[in-house]
Amino acid sequence: MAKDFPDVTTDKMLVDAMTVRMTLKPASLDTIVATNLHADILSDLASALSGSIGVAPTANINPERRFPSMFEPIHGSAFDITGKGIANPVGTFWSAVMMLEHLGEPAAAGRLMRAIERVTANPELHTPDLNGRATTRLVTDGVCAALRADNT
Repeated sequence: MAKDFPDVTTDKMLVDAMTVRMTLKPASLDTIVATNLHADILSDLASALSGSIGVAPTANINPERRFPSMFEPIHGSAFDITGKGIANPVGTFWSAVMMLEHLGEPAAAGRLMRAIERVTANPELHTPDLNGRATTRLVTDGVCAALRADNT
């Protein structure tokens, strides 16, 4: 593919070397393409480096669209905190933004992203992973309220 896009530079790295580069020189990276296993590891690191594993979305996209694509928060199911009301739902909502974009619904994706931005800008709606006290329900209600407000 790189031959078809001469203005794009590429590097090939082993996953362990990539973790070091992501940690020490994150500004040197733009887009990372990896196998599912390696991307799972690297996406966890990237989200933790950016502040919280609870906020980041992820997608396994089939570019040919012959098979379904999958969208989920980086943290996956987070069974260790299930039922405690402390999970950050932003990663789930942001994954839905990516799914809406993939499905050709940019207006809906934009509305949901604006709601996410409004909620994350409010420290009262930060979950424990962001050093806050908000519950999963409170953040979810905040995103829903922001969506309703955007629709009026």
